[in-house]
Amino acid sequence: MTRPLGNSALAPFGATIFAEMSALAVQHGAINLGQGFPDTDGPREVLEAAKAAIDGGRNQYPPGPGVPELLGAIAAHQKRFYGLEVDPRSEVLVTVGATEAILATILGLVAPGDEVVTFEPYYDSYAASIALAGGERRPVPLRFPDWHIDEAALRAAFSDRTRMVLLNTPHNPTGKVFSRSEIDLICALAREHGAWVVTDEVYEHLTFDGAEHIAVASLPGMWDRTLTISSAGKTFSTTGWKVGWVSGPAEAVSAVRAVKQFTTFVGSGPFQPAVAVGLGLGDEVYAGLAASLQGKRDLLVAALQEAGLPVAVPQGTYFVIADAAPLGASDGLAFCRELPVRAGVVGVPVSVFCDDKEASRTLVRFAFCKRDEVLEEAVRRLSALRP
Repeated sequence: MTRPLGNSALAPFGATIFAEMSALAVQHGAINLGQGFPDTDGPREVLEAAKAAIDGGRNQYPPGPGVPELLGAIAAHQKRFYGLEVDPRSEVLVTVGATEAILATILGLVAPGDEVVTFEPYYDSYAASIALAGGERRPVPLRFPDWHIDEAALRAAFSDRTRMVLLNTPHNPTGKVFSRSEIDLICALAREHGAWVVTDEVYEHLTFDGAEHIAVASLPGMWDRTLTISSAGKTFSTTGWKVGWVSGPAEAVSAVRAVKQFTTFVGSGPFQPAVAVGLGLGDEVYAGLAASLQGKRDLLVAALQEAGLPVAVPQGTYFVIADAAPLGASDGLAFCRELPVRAGVVGVPVSVFCDDKEASRTLVRFAFCKRDEVLEEAVRRLSALRP
């Protein structure tokens, strides 16, 4: 008998929801508020630096850990924003986007049978990466619309097999920014159980209404057990460049590098020096992007509420979650598959990010990193679905 093709660890996952929904958007000419990519380019200085790198011949393999100027810029960024002293030579690794950083970190640190605490809903690559490592995920639910941590559930998720806590803040898909008290609790439990904290901070500069992003590695006693992941795609609206990074203690970064060298080896050669330029831009650039997105958030939230949908107002990221039940949704996945035809709009069902499907059954995530006129047209179409 021929063994089925494919890695059995990935059998429960199938194709990513983003690929499916983006394909539906193309097929039906729908407005794509599903996949999180901006429809405008980032800072001109960053784009011009990439062109200069290409014209300057930086088109071959970059050094394995990353080009020196980007390693230095990442270290300077961590010092500038969080007061962290990071050695760019041994404590930083450039990756092909944050998704590779997540996979390589999990494969580098998690052995079969280890447990990984995650917060649900979770970004879909987390579950697949844990499965590939042979780990077991222990999800802690965050409930619509407030997304507060249930302390009892969090404590129950830890055991003597806990190897890692995977924390995404600001959080995709909910837009939650974890508070200092919540992070302190997570860190205390990680220390108690000897676990690593891996933080996915790709939306670190996209917070609203004065919400403070807290870098876990900067907290007392946490540098030695924290790996921090981020990327340029969200901060500089260059999602197609796929430039991410990991920073943390040298021994842990070395474990991640050992995996990364056998996945992509290296990547994004001419984009790396361009991202280094971006990381050195003034505070007004960072503040301007967040302010622009906050305005787009307010536009979409107000319009969804006016259309009669309950909405969780996000503190960060560029996503908003709404309950589509008032539009007749009884199953979010089926609703999102029908939405491109019914309304010419694409969203993503939150249930695909959850083990507990019932709790998120009618919730839909929409991206607001689009031009205002695109958001306005999308909401007009959605409003037309009201009974």
